[in-house]
Amino acid sequence: MKVAIMIEGQNGLTWPRWQRIGQAVEELGFAGLYRSDHYTNANPPDKESLELWVSLTWLASHTRRIQFGPLVTPVSFRHPTMTARMAAAVDDLSEGRLVLGLGAGWQEREHTNYGWDLLDVEGRFARFEEGLEVITRLLQSDTPVDYSGVYYTLKEGILLPRPSRPGGPPILIGGNGVRRTLPLVVRYASEWNAVYLTADEFKKRNAELDELMRLQGREPVQVHRSMMTGCVIGRNRAEVDRKVEARTQGRRTSRELRQHGVIVGTPEEIPEQIASLEQAGVQRVMLQWLDLDDLAGLERLAKSI
Repeated sequence: MKVAIMIEGQNGLTWPRWQRIGQAVEELGFAGLYRSDHYTNANPPDKESLELWVSLTWLASHTRRIQFGPLVTPVSFRHPTMTARMAAAVDDLSEGRLVLGLGAGWQEREHTNYGWDLLDVEGRFARFEEGLEVITRLLQSDTPVDYSGVYYTLKEGILLPRPSRPGGPPILIGGNGVRRTLPLVVRYASEWNAVYLTADEFKKRNAELDELMRLQGREPVQVHRSMMTGCVIGRNRAEVDRKVEARTQGRRTSRELRQHGVIVGTPEEIPEQIASLEQAGVQRVMLQWLDLDDLAGLERLAKSI
């Protein structure tokens, strides 16, 4: 089990905060640092938000050990040819530490505010699949690529220089959906990233993915299994309860959050919950760290595991 940190980049992320978090994650021994790709939150107020690929470029050149990447970057914001170009370049700059998390896009407010077409759900996933096709072809093909789709077209497109890693950075697809998401994982991904599942729920989805892969002629071990979930840690029970109350506006208890897949507890309680995810098949957990200034809490979390 690898333990990484995930932050919400639209929740007030500035250069000083990003630099402090990146250095802390590297020094504290976490396996990686991942971040969301949003202009803003689903509801106001708007907060600071560093552009994803600019921030990852800094991380690639200012860390040496950790893996990193977007959870996830939507094809609705950027043309997939540009995403492929940036991903290959950032992966090379980091000497092969990027995990390319890709998604369809979902948040209505930012798409409306900044003039992007979100599309209905069917159109969104159709465009996403075309984007995956374009990105994988450009990353994997040493010869020019032609592609003609509804949303994207390539004519003798080639990615130069070629990625240092054969095939480019591994592609991660996030989501829990059996009908749309998991089939795309089977076809395009090197990693499946579940979101906010309990250990039992993850075990069930994991088995469903195994079956889909076998049906398509892929071995289950060809796809890495990870999960992004929330994390609340306090020095003692009273501090945990205070943090849970603030996080949920008093609507849920610690026990109820754990029932929704969130890791909640004191430093003594956290390792057991992470171990239960490992037993369910999670190979890497990305713990969502919402307080971007709480480096002491981040250190406490690192020591607990």
